[in-house]
Amino acid sequence: MRKFAMLMFMMTMASVLAVPAFAQGATAPVGGTNWVALTSGFAIALAAGLAALGQGRTAGAACESIGRNPAARPGIMVALILGLAFIESLVLFTLVIVFVKVV
Repeated sequence: MRKFAMLMFMMTMASVLAVPAFAQGATAPVGGTNWVALTSGFAIALAAGLAALGQGRTAGAACESIGRNPAARPGIMVALILGLAFIESLVLFTLVIVFVKVV
């Protein structure tokens, strides 16, 4: 237990002492390309495209399941809506990260 406590203390100290290293502001590129904005655009496009593929596959599987067993419709719909919400939340998280990094 003592080794674990010492490890946690060292990790805490390392994280506290590392904060000043990240305190300097970023300088704007002079006459260069803003790679953060460019790659952020690709990231949101990739996230939205793959989420659309996932949502299509999820909805297709749900329709197939309901077609095979119509009595299980309420349970399938709950799982479908929950799954679609999770897929969409990943795209929204990517959008938030893009706004934080670019702005």
